[in-house]
Amino acid sequence: MQFIDLITQKNRIRTSLMQRIETIVDHGQYIMGPEVIELEKQLAAYVGTKYCVSCSSGTDALLMPLMAKGVGVGDAVLTTPFTFVATAEVISLVGATPVFVDVMPGTFNIDPDLVAPAVEAARAKGLNPKAIIPVDLFGLPAEYDRLEKVSDELGLWILEDAAQGFGGTFRGKRAGSFGLVGATSFFPAKPLGCYGDGGAVFTDDDELDRLLRSVRVHGQGDGDDKYQNVRVGINGRLDTIQAAVLIEKLAIFDDELVERQRVADAYSSRLKDRLQVPEVPSGYSSSWAQYSLLAHSTAEREQIMEALKQAGIPSVIYYRIPLHLQKAYEGLGYRRGDFPLSEGFSERIFSLPMHPYLEEAEIDRICSVILTA
Repeated sequence: MQFIDLITQKNRIRTSLMQRIETIVDHGQYIMGPEVIELEKQLAAYVGTKYCVSCSSGTDALLMPLMAKGVGVGDAVLTTPFTFVATAEVISLVGATPVFVDVMPGTFNIDPDLVAPAVEAARAKGLNPKAIIPVDLFGLPAEYDRLEKVSDELGLWILEDAAQGFGGTFRGKRAGSFGLVGATSFFPAKPLGCYGDGGAVFTDDDELDRLLRSVRVHGQGDGDDKYQNVRVGINGRLDTIQAAVLIEKLAIFDDELVERQRVADAYSSRLKDRLQVPEVPSGYSSSWAQYSLLAHSTAEREQIMEALKQAGIPSVIYYRIPLHLQKAYEGLGYRRGDFPLSEGFSERIFSLPMHPYLEEAEIDRICSVILTA
């Protein structure tokens, strides 16, 4: 059994995708070709933003806005410790300091009530809080109405980490459209993924769009001379073949979101009396990048995951070690107990196979193993 089934999806789009790839091979524009421009227009329309700037990875999609806004040494950027390391990594890469904020029960997303105290603590250390990076964890957008209110009060701008959230919604707005700027990933395992690395940045801000496009190509200036560099940038361009893959996958994406919801509903209805199932509050929809459950203890998690393994069913832990306890962030001075919810989730969470092509018989088998473990 596959944790994520990309083969069935590939068979669905194979004919049209191969035609697009053949066109690219013929025109020879392998980086930033016309398909990239086509994709950016489609993505901006889908998310509902004025601009979309494609790039080479989800990490670069988070890094580029920080570079464009001049975030650096002495600045603080708030985020959650219960996420993939890239979210905090980009803060460190620009020389700023990550300041962690614990998450909420039920949704696993950053707690807006804890943002103000974290800002105060950062200022007490002599840091200048500039921004906050909420994470749309496992496909569910963060609580942006409260986050935008508190960020405005504190003078912060929001960089939405929609690497997992692309396709999710909050009160009719799509993930990627919240805050000043949103970033997503097209890593193959994501709800919308390519066949390599890729990412995109979304914004309605004219000046930020201009800066992002410069940062994406080595800080290139606005003129025709590509060797005129007006700022420090990166090599963040998207390959044209990856754009072609994404165009074809975007065409079936809404259908796949419906199927992901079907799988999630089936899991939750069968397992809700056995384990803590994911919460999707009223007004939200999730893209179900992962379907993550909470066991009652670490021992129970291990028991269930071993039973699944013996039955040939894959399961994964997102995330076993919260970021404030990672060796890379020892220098920040955090200790065990600082973020109790994130730490508790890391000890009990595990994820089941999740993709649009999971059959009812497979879901029944997975749930049966868990219920008898």
